[in-house]
Amino acid sequence: MADLLSVDAARAAVLAAVAPLPSQDVPLDEALGRVLRGDVVARGDVPPFRNSAMDGFAVTAGAAGRSLRIVGESRAGAPAAVGLREGEAVRISTGAAVPDGADAVIMVEHTSVDGDTVTVHDQADTGRNVRGAGDDLRRGTVAIAAGTTLGPAALGVAATAGHATVPCARRPRVALLATGDELVPIGETLPPGGIHDSNAVALGGYVARAGGIVVSRARVQDTAEATRAAVEAALAGADVLISTGGVSVGEHDHVKAALGAAGVQETFWRVALRPGKPTWFGTRGDQLVFGLPGNPVSAMVTFLLFARPALLALQGAPALVPRETAVLTTAVPRHAVRDELIRVTLDGDRATPTGPQGSHVMTSMLAADGLALVPMGDGELPAGAEIGFERL
Repeated sequence: MADLLSVDAARAAVLAAVAPLPSQDVPLDEALGRVLRGDVVARGDVPPFRNSAMDGFAVTAGAAGRSLRIVGESRAGAPAAVGLREGEAVRISTGAAVPDGADAVIMVEHTSVDGDTVTVHDQADTGRNVRGAGDDLRRGTVAIAAGTTLGPAALGVAATAGHATVPCARRPRVALLATGDELVPIGETLPPGGIHDSNAVALGGYVARAGGIVVSRARVQDTAEATRAAVEAALAGADVLISTGGVSVGEHDHVKAALGAAGVQETFWRVALRPGKPTWFGTRGDQLVFGLPGNPVSAMVTFLLFARPALLALQGAPALVPRETAVLTTAVPRHAVRDELIRVTLDGDRATPTGPQGSHVMTSMLAADGLALVPMGDGELPAGAEIGFERL
């Protein structure tokens, strides 16, 4: 087992091989979920002018009880045509420009109107209910930092900062290969010994969540010829190839040889990890290739540990989820020579395994909030022990 890489060493090797993808200008209405590759800088003050936070009257600062002459109106998109002098008021709507000479806005509820005269029943302190120009953003300041994954709020900020497009990383193009004679398309009747091809669906979902695009999917029979052909076809149009199954040492495991024949250089094979020991990683130029185990939980766990960070790094996003600590609520066995990733639910600082942790038990992922690392060793990790985890 001396040749097994640690999880951290394997991750470092993956990230060292990443060459970030080029950026492209993306219209805001197409940029949701994309990773920003350059700072978004405010092209002007936001808001661009002093405006009212309330419906009411723009007035000069002063005490309550004054009666003022109404000399105009300022509406959203239609500023008042006049400035304001002592003894005057301008009717104003929320968001409308505060006229020159006004110091405050008094809510309409605190006034009474008689013809062209308004009586102010509240004190007007300077700045009351007035939003200053640049209160949110000043011209030239960074509104959104590079590396941000753009959510709806970020798109709104980019728009108000004056941008119709934003520079984003190109989405990684991902090819998925699922190997195994036993695999049957979803929805078809299972023959004796057959299983539905769940890995392609689950990993496709994870790829999308990490910002990638699945450009091809293929099921591959366990023959050397079929595997070589599938690998060549997948590499032809992808930045990242992810295969499941066929990377161990069995008689019908052909993926490693097929990758070598396609010119993919091995970076590592086998990690001190359970589930996921036979994980393989290599490169062909800037292309990244992951050979993940075929067991469904092993495939998902190793994707989250190794492939997801690579997809994020390709886009210039933070690659790794911060590690946190929690307290185990129940004892868990330890593996003598491999660290184990268990699926846990989290309740505050308490972590509870989701149930049976076999690499075939897909339902162990359903309620999981995080992956907790049980360090290799003898015996068990007792209830109450501190354990490191990464949120899903």
